[in-house]
Order: sequence, then structure tokens, then C-alpha cells
Amino acid sequence: MQNGPDIVIDVEGLTKSFNGRTVVRDLSMQVKRGMIYGFLGPNGSGKTTTIRMLCGLLTPDSGHGTCLGFDIITESDKIKRRVGYMTQRFSLYEDLSVRENLEFIARIYGVQNPANAARETIERIGLRGREEQIAGALSGGWKQRLSLGACTLPDPQLLLLDEPTAGVDPKARREFWSEIHSLAAEGLTVLVSTHYMDEAERCHEIAYIAFGEILARGTVEEVVSHSGLTTYNVSGDDLFPLQTKLEHTQGIDMVAPFGNSLHVSGRDAKELESSIKPFRSDKKYKWEKSEPSLEDVFIDLMKRSKDNFQ
Repeated sequence: MQNGPDIVIDVEGLTKSFNGRTVVRDLSMQVKRGMIYGFLGPNGSGKTTTIRMLCGLLTPDSGHGTCLGFDIITESDKIKRRVGYMTQRFSLYEDLSVRENLEFIARIYGVQNPANAARETIERIGLRGREEQIAGALSGGWKQRLSLGACTLPDPQLLLLDEPTAGVDPKARREFWSEIHSLAAEGLTVLVSTHYMDEAERCHEIAYIAFGEILARGTVEEVVSHSGLTTYNVSGDDLFPLQTKLEHTQGIDMVAPFGNSLHVSGRDAKELESSIKPFRSDKKYKWEKSEPSLEDVFIDLMKRSKDNFQ
């Protein structure tokens, strides 16, 4: 990968509205070179809009900043030539072969010796032996690999991944993330939006966006520790009646089933302790204090978010 500045993205006060509704409000952030930065949040929260503004693909209504050393408003064309963008939906030509798709991408970007560039990419992403297979006939996981190969073939400095692993099996997802970390180690900066908590935990830093505003950011450990949640894990038989009662008890902010247990959380530790005390006397259930999970934190943040479309 090409060498770039230590700070790849540096923006301040970005705001974007559509049809009179503010989708992203007063967003400021920095992203370092070689970082995998994850964006999480409910559907319609502004994740994709944020990513596109950060990289000069969408012009903000207000705010300013740079991406890859270029102004996101006045030099957006220079940014676009250095960005690879992988969408959730497969966007290559389904009636062309793997090789033909990659050679076409190489020609579009003016890469020298497109045939050789395609061969090297096929080798790197593990598609050797499938060169002549029609892209439309590939499974979801193989399509994902091909899409990633096409995005990285022109040697971008920044990679955008918009829900990249939707619809693929766990093995393919793990292999995909191994490749992403390998690319980041070479200096590629990655912005990724995802709904999967295990994928968020694979990012160097994350930001939780809800209805246009960043509510939490930092490493996973920082986001969890700063959440202010106290959490108990409750196990036992026939948990549903207990869940129903807890959900209607003051001082308990969240009750979430996890397999054969419940996560019971509150933002006020003393109030939570007082609220659960009557239930802990029932020997049918086992209560253990635990660390809140990333999913606990995001569910709590989502519950407290105000929908800007209501």
C-alpha cells in the first residue's frame, strides 16, 4: 500500500440533511492510517451517509475536513481515485468470469498489465482455479472475495465496506476479516459499517451512530467501560416469567435473553441492586455479576436514542 499521512481522516462539524431531515449532525472525528474503524447503529442512523461524507463521496451541508490529505469538499475527485468501495450488494458483472471482471477493473483504473494484475489478485484472494467461473454462479462467500479483490486491485489508500458480510457463512466472514487485518497491517485504512457485534470487536476503534449523532466512540474496551452499565447474568429454568417481571421493574434499564440466561442491566448501580434484591431470594435462579457485553451497551444506547424521523 502507498504511504500516507498518519491522520487519514480529519473532519469537524459535518452535517447533512435530506428533504429537511438532518441525517448526520455536527460530526467530528479523526482516523489514523492503518486503522480499521467500525461504524455501528440502527438502520437509518446515518452510518452510510457519514462514511460517504468522510471520504468526499457526498458533500456535507456544513462542516469541513480532509481525507488522505485532500479537502473533502474542494478536492473530492482526488479522494475518489484513492478509495475502494465495497457495497453490501454484489456490484460486479455477473455474466463475466472472475478473471474478466478483475481485468476490466484493472483497465478502468489504468493499471499496467491488467492480465497480470488480475492473476496476482486471484492468487491473493484465494480464487485460483475459479478464474473462468462466471461471477454470477459464485456462492455468497466467493462473491465477497471477488468484490474485495476488485476493490483492492487498484491499490487504494482507503477502503470503504458497507455491510460487507451480510448473507455469508461464519467461516467466510472469518476469512474475510483475516484478509482485512492483513491489508490494514500493510497501511490500508478501512471504514466499515456492520450490525455484527463480533465484527465490531475485530475493529481497532468503533463509533456508535444513532439518528445522526455519535453517542459513543473508542476501542471496544473503552466504549464498554464508559457505558456506565452494571450487569448481572441470570441463569436457571423457565426464565421467561422472570424476564417479564424484570422488564416492568423500576431501576432496571434493560433485560435481554442470551441463550439459557438473561442479561439484566442498569445505569444506576445502587438502584439496580435494590430493584433486583427481591428476585434474588428465589433459589430457582442463579445471579452472577458480569461485565456488560458490547451488545448490552448498544441496546442501551439504542433505547435512549431519539428517532429524528418521528
